[in-house]
Amino acid sequence: MSPFLTGRRAATALVTAALLVPLAACSGGSGDNAKKDSDGGSGSTTKLTVLAAASLTDVFQKAGAVYEKEHPGAKVTFSFAGSQELAAQVKQGAPADALVTADTKTMDGLKADTGAPTVIAKNRLVIATGKGNPKKVGALADLADSKLKVVLAAPEVPVGRYSKKVLDAQKLTVKPVSQEPNVRAVLSKVELGEADAGIVYKTDAATAPKKVDAIDIPDAQNAVASYPAATLKSSQHSAAAAAFVKWLSTPEAQKLLQDAGFQKP
Repeated sequence: MSPFLTGRRAATALVTAALLVPLAACSGGSGDNAKKDSDGGSGSTTKLTVLAAASLTDVFQKAGAVYEKEHPGAKVTFSFAGSQELAAQVKQGAPADALVTADTKTMDGLKADTGAPTVIAKNRLVIATGKGNPKKVGALADLADSKLKVVLAAPEVPVGRYSKKVLDAQKLTVKPVSQEPNVRAVLSKVELGEADAGIVYKTDAATAPKKVDAIDIPDAQNAVASYPAATLKSSQHSAAAAAFVKWLSTPEAQKLLQDAGFQKP
């Protein structure tokens, strides 16, 4: 083979190699960008799971939508139940990022599992009756009437504990036809006509104005429920969880809570 051809082939090989180098570099850069997105880049989404007291169901669904709109990289999923059920889930290691209970007692019992809690709202009790108040319930004392079908939350549930507190303070003995696992279950019994009356939070009665009437309980006879929020130490998204909990105290979140009938913290 002539030296000319050999030299030509060598030159061609060098040119080809030179062209492949920048292509390889571009390929490596694309892979790095893909990894960046999967590790939390601009195209990623942080999914937060928030365990929340049942009485927050309606307002938190609205709040979650507002929060996601303001924070495009966040997706908030709520799990609603009685605070005692939520506490059990936390102790069992359920995967979640934040917790909001309807009382400080339940939250205080989880100090080893949560960050420092912040009270985000308060609430009060009312007596819920069927629409039009057919049994003419006017005060707590009426709930002691044995002819009245009364439903209460179980004593281990915050609203049940508050109910017992206000009834005991008035020295009233009420024998409920059932004791429910959360406030929404109490409200449902009244809505369906399975009970004549029940004690619920003011905000819960407000969610069903066409089905129930709310009978106010005087402040001197009432109880104030506090709602603390905290991050969970087991969260895989601690910074995002802390940001959500902090947002609950912002003017925008507070307006949503107060528009729903909750009181200022």
